[in-house]
Amino acid sequence: MSEDRKDIMEFPCRFPLKVMGERHEAFAATIIEVVREHAPDLAEHDVVARDSSGGRYISLTVTVTAVSREQLDRIYLALTGHAMVKVVL
Repeated sequence: MSEDRKDIMEFPCRFPLKVMGERHEAFAATIIEVVREHAPDLAEHDVVARDSSGGRYISLTVTVTAVSREQLDRIYLALTGHAMVKVVL
């Protein structure tokens, strides 16, 4: 990729990530812990949970204050590599 590439995003910025997985009592706490490794300022009110219509899955919208593209990439990789996570958008 070109070094003079202009990033569309300006940092810092608020950035929502949607994380989906099978419903599990520790899902939200686990996802918060994973994200806090890269965004330690994540607060509880930055996480909104929603169950699927059938109740088998849960989605979390986790809104981080991102300081760089690299930070977002690290968060995304940590989440997509976690066994409890099915999808990250």
